[in-house]
Amino acid sequence: MQDDNVKILFQFHSDIFDEEMVETMWATTVDRNKGLYKLDNIPFYAPLVASDDIIFAEFDEQQQMLTYRKTVEFSGNSTIQVVLMDKSKDINTIRKTFEELGCVSEKVNDGYFSMEIPALIDYKFIKQKLDDLEQNEIIGYAEPCLADQHRTTLQ
Repeated sequence: MQDDNVKILFQFHSDIFDEEMVETMWATTVDRNKGLYKLDNIPFYAPLVASDDIIFAEFDEQQQMLTYRKTVEFSGNSTIQVVLMDKSKDINTIRKTFEELGCVSEKVNDGYFSMEIPALIDYKFIKQKLDDLEQNEIIGYAEPCLADQHRTTLQ
């Protein structure tokens, strides 16, 4: 396995912004000849993908870069998007709360971050904390990529 990093372009329709969007993410080459790459980033906006997913990407002549086509193997990680609603709260304190529960995140700005729920973490406790913060109007959140095992823990 080669371990060179490449940038992959993701093109998608955002229901939130109601427009076509693009996002680039870093990936590690798994098999260049087969177009397989392992996603290194937590997606900020792109839906239905999570870090460590194995994806198929190919060079797009129009975009002039490697472009995502499909997910080949899901990592089991989930991606949660969090928007700070109560501007009197510190977003880094909220991120730290989830970090203590085993979830890493990447901050976009002082009002938004994207968080990874690792495959082996019980999502039920994370979901309870998210719901509590949302009910108290501190945050709003979306689950653009919820892995099967995280979904089933909620049933």
